[in-house]
Amino acid sequence: MSFLSIKSVTAGYGELKIIKDISLDVSQGEVTVLLGSNGAGKTTLIHAIVGLVKNKEGSIAFDDSEIINLPAYEIVKKGIILVPQGRGLFSKMSVIENLYLGSYLPETRNKREGLLDEVFAIFPILKERFKQKAGSLSGGEQQMLAVARALMAKPKLLILDEPSLGLAPKIVDSLFKTIKLINSEMNITVFLVEQNLKKALSVASRGYLLASGKMVLSGTKEDLVQNKEVKEAYLGI
Repeated sequence: MSFLSIKSVTAGYGELKIIKDISLDVSQGEVTVLLGSNGAGKTTLIHAIVGLVKNKEGSIAFDDSEIINLPAYEIVKKGIILVPQGRGLFSKMSVIENLYLGSYLPETRNKREGLLDEVFAIFPILKERFKQKAGSLSGGEQQMLAVARALMAKPKLLILDEPSLGLAPKIVDSLFKTIKLINSEMNITVFLVEQNLKKALSVASRGYLLASGKMVLSGTKEDLVQNKEVKEAYLGI
């Protein structure tokens, strides 16, 4: 079942078209990965989904409802939550204040304490650091906080934009285990944007490859791992 359905989407900034005629599907309950090098258009596509890019052509449907012309806050209300590249934390605010901001919608504000228990169970270090300013955390802890804040919004679809960027290998391993846990234990559908193909495909069931603003390949993780171009570009084989 297609949970997020993107059909023939073209988008960009001003007159500049960054992505062209993009189509993809994210199935409910799965982890789907979007791969591509720097400048491929991955973030532009994500911004088109969540309403941060305005000049769009095509169709974006979520949970059987068209969302392409909705403002970003309405898309959030529908249950699509983005963890942006760079995390987007409020560095001078505490861990707990950042988490509270994730549950600002009325339907999550009323469940705030229960949601806090859930995220602290996944990220116990954040419970220890709850009074610390977000900017004083390590890079790995900041990424945990960004994901935890998104979970406070009780997402139906969690979009992660380059979550492993700039993190040490050991932290990356832990991060991808957490993504798998969020999907399997919390039953949250995940759309993962990554350059780290090996790690991304270790948790995903399906993937897409974007190059120069165009979709060039799609398939199961087995299809992508066996593809000659993918092996040469991403796996060094």
